[in-house]
Amino acid sequence: MNTAGTIDRPVTHDPKKQAPMKPSTHEHAGFAPEDVTTSGANGSRQNRTREMQLIPEAMARAQMQERLQEAERERQAVRLLAARRMQRRAERASRRARRALAMAVMQ
Repeated sequence: MNTAGTIDRPVTHDPKKQAPMKPSTHEHAGFAPEDVTTSGANGSRQNRTREMQLIPEAMARAQMQERLQEAERERQAVRLLAARRMQRRAERASRRARRALAMAVMQ
């Protein structure tokens, strides 16, 4: 991976070396033409800054999604345990009823 520099570790801290600027010839007219190198450097820097600012938001979304999935798995596990408990209770009640019927028939 060969990166020229990142926001945390720029190649240089000198702005002149990061984005060379050409002198504008139309400054007195009220507008300056966009330089390709300057706008490209500023645009990429701005995009990187925006992406860096959005990373915590993306991480928070991922964590929230993970917590929601974990909560759903836990709810399913609780429902499964309750269903098994009710099934065992129903089986015990069925055995008791059969035993009571057998006792009634025997007498």
